[in-house]
Amino acid sequence: MRDNLPKRAEHGGRVRWHRTREKGELLDFSANVNPYPPAIPWVPDLSALKDYPDDRYEALKEEIGRTFGRDAAEVAVGNGSVELIRAFCHTMLGAGDTARIDSPTFAEYEMAVRLAGAQCTADDGSAAVRFLCNPNNPTGKLCSRPEVLRLLDTVAGQGACLFLDEAFIELSDPRQSLADISHENLFVLRSLTKSFAVPGIRFGYGFGTPELIEKVETMRLPWTVNAFAESFAIEAFRHYDLLDESRERIARERTWLAGRLDALDLAYAPPSANYILIEVPMEAEVLVGRLLSGGILVRDCRSFGLPRHIRVAVRTREENAQLIEALEACLP
Repeated sequence: MRDNLPKRAEHGGRVRWHRTREKGELLDFSANVNPYPPAIPWVPDLSALKDYPDDRYEALKEEIGRTFGRDAAEVAVGNGSVELIRAFCHTMLGAGDTARIDSPTFAEYEMAVRLAGAQCTADDGSAAVRFLCNPNNPTGKLCSRPEVLRLLDTVAGQGACLFLDEAFIELSDPRQSLADISHENLFVLRSLTKSFAVPGIRFGYGFGTPELIEKVETMRLPWTVNAFAESFAIEAFRHYDLLDESRERIARERTWLAGRLDALDLAYAPPSANYILIEVPMEAEVLVGRLLSGGILVRDCRSFGLPRHIRVAVRTREENAQLIEALEACLP
């Protein structure tokens, strides 16, 4: 039995657990899902449950390929983006390898690196993989496409691979994406469930060269994308252009929410997506507890190494107004 396993990462989105404990309704600002998801004509087909999914997911990959102008052989799918992070790391890393991860960022990168037997490093020159979350979670920092392309050139020149996580770029600025770039030193990760607000389905996908994708798909457990997730994803990609409206509405609400945070004299990282990282004048744990007692769940950022920060999702105007009212009541 291994006794050197890392501790499980902390995540937001535990609203179901909190609702059970708090015995009441909660507004969940801890999970960054689209508050204005497209309405798509999908109804679960119960007859699909009697058969195994096609583990090659050919129809699904062809639909994704048509959406992004990629060949189906360049598409990987998984049970959420985290499965693909782990499959990628077990494909590319092993004992003695290192990966570059700049904090604060999504904790599952380091978890996957360590589970693969590798270690993290601050030295670009020795890293086999460089991770970049764009826009970054939790800070919201968005690198431009030219910036990411320059980083790709640098990483490739060192013989390493760039793992580019674009899970939130659809709700930020997809013009900065590299999803259309086929490069032997690049893997691009995406998540459908955040943009279409169906995190319970668990569906992630990614792009790479056919050679890399074949390895990642070999490492992925079979049949992990269930029949309902596959069916929903196919229909969602057929209505992918409807995310344009979601993005515009999120941008308006983000601007409104930022203005209210200014009025409260709260500092925050310049946001680009559907969440904002806020510096608070007290221990985050204390403020999170006060907000929770008032029916508001936010992300405690201590697990990111930020003991005086919270992260809040951008939601609808009415909900955002309730968050501001709760902050006014809870702050010193």
